[in-house]
Amino acid sequence: AAKRFIVVEDIYGEFLEKFKAKVKKLNIGDPADKNTELSVLAREDLAKTLKKQVDTSIGQGAKVITGNKTDKAYFEPTILTNVKPGMPVFDEETFGPVAAIIKVKTKEDAYKMASHSKFGLGTMVFTQNIDDARKQIIQIADGAFFINELVKSDPRLPFGGTKASGFGRELSKEGIHEFVNRKTVFINL
Repeated sequence: AAKRFIVVEDIYGEFLEKFKAKVKKLNIGDPADKNTELSVLAREDLAKTLKKQVDTSIGQGAKVITGNKTDKAYFEPTILTNVKPGMPVFDEETFGPVAAIIKVKTKEDAYKMASHSKFGLGTMVFTQNIDDARKQIIQIADGAFFINELVKSDPRLPFGGTKASGFGRELSKEGIHEFVNRKTVFINL
């Protein structure tokens, strides 16, 4: 799931209102129900870890727009604003429904901020300027770069990260080769 949302200030207010409305409409419930969009975390300790990351970030200046309530393994979808580097929700992987919204002045600032992470699984850029986004493909060191689409895995394509998000790939022919041992054999007759 997306973790950090880096938004230029020109559209920040509109984005935040629309995003908040979407989060409030999520169908939360039983994971066995096909209509459920969001359910509990896998374990209660994961919810506690996530709560600590969020609360520490709030103590460092992040603001809660919605959410941040827990009940055992359930963690309410949470939107945080005023998120900065140095906060756990910016610097660490958050395994749960927490959206860290980072406001920047320009698209150039957004691209710099996107690169400012020790993780590198995937980047999504939503823009009307496709050519400008294409220029960032090489600049941002992630394993996947999606333009106007959510990062997702596809069994036909290799999937994996860079930096602290892992080495190598899974899925596709390339991914299968990551899980086998190749052997070079040379026979001089």
